Amino acid sequence: MPQASATTDRSEDPASEGRTRRRRPSLRQLAGRADYIWRQGNRLALYTLHSEAMRRMNAQLQKDLPETPKPVPDGPVPSQRRMLADIAALLAADLKAVEDGLYPAPRDGRMSVRELIATSRAFFRDVPEVARRRATGAHQEVFEDRDRFGDTLPRYYRQNFHFQSDGWLSEESARLYDFQVDVLFSGATAAMRRRALVPFAEILKRKDQRKLAYADLACGTGGLLAPALAAFPRLKGIGVDLSEPYLSVARERIDCRRASFVNAMAERLPFADNSLDVLSCVFLFHELPPKVRRQVIAEAARVLKPGGSFLFVDSLQSGDVSDYDGLLSLFPQLFHEPYYTSYLTEDLEGLFAKAGMTRSYFTPAFVSRVAAYTLG
Repeated sequence: MPQASATTDRSEDPASEGRTRRRRPSLRQLAGRADYIWRQGNRLALYTLHSEAMRRMNAQLQKDLPETPKPVPDGPVPSQRRMLADIAALLAADLKAVEDGLYPAPRDGRMSVRELIATSRAFFRDVPEVARRRATGAHQEVFEDRDRFGDTLPRYYRQNFHFQSDGWLSEESARLYDFQVDVLFSGATAAMRRRALVPFAEILKRKDQRKLAYADLACGTGGLLAPALAAFPRLKGIGVDLSEPYLSVARERIDCRRASFVNAMAERLPFADNSLDVLSCVFLFHELPPKVRRQVIAEAARVLKPGGSFLFVDSLQSGDVSDYDGLLSLFPQLFHEPYYTSYLTEDLEGLFAKAGMTRSYFTPAFVSRVAAYTLG
């Protein structure tokens, strides 16, 4: 018998025809995709333009600053084309999660024109200061200015991380930090953070949001806490951070009817044993000395309930995506990242395993790694 054509098969097979119809996106879905692409494309363009302008400013500034050693990568460095492809893959995964109903379309990148202009001006005002610190190695200004910043915080914390003005210890830094990080990562930072909402959504399929106890460690200005509360409308959360100025900005940005904030160290949490269902942290571990990383993991194991989850987002480690290993080695050479090199080779899986936690989820996301660890 002659074989029917593919067209005939689809027309005579109702099930096949139904599957074809289901694959066809609705007008609403197409509109949502167009809106997402438009907004994220604008973000990429905005922060790429700022990055290029900063590069040109730094080239001019270097003429009047002490010469610094040229950074040398210790391994392969991805091409710009490869990094753009990985950002595109990250955004495609983000959009899929939105369309799958795991969380709503992101609201990042919706600053008013006035806010954008003010933040952009503050960013460019700070570029020469960052360049000066990088050229002169001045990364202890926060520690040395005790009259302004005090000395009650841990020594490892009182530094000008990334050579940024005031370290983590002023409201000006808090209002500028997210913008600076987005310039570094071409506007992809928020999408990397949102990858943690994928395992979070799976957890909440088995639990009542209203009864779930959740805290975000090193919450900063609310980069993960805010989208988590937006994604899960019955959830409440606690933001924990050492910087009172960053918490002050977070309080402005997040509905405090569903969020509370605690000024505390991640290695000394103000929670009872076995009291939390979910903990999360974003870009914390690479900023911690090795000893403190172990203390934070031990604290997480102490405060989580049996079966509780630790959601983890941080930089890639060496070997996660081998093509990026050289790029990762450049970060501590270009920025003040005193604990980053030790983080790159830290045996995180072993540390979590010693604390009784096993990895239940993992994915690379551009230059970050996203994981979930379950206690017991």
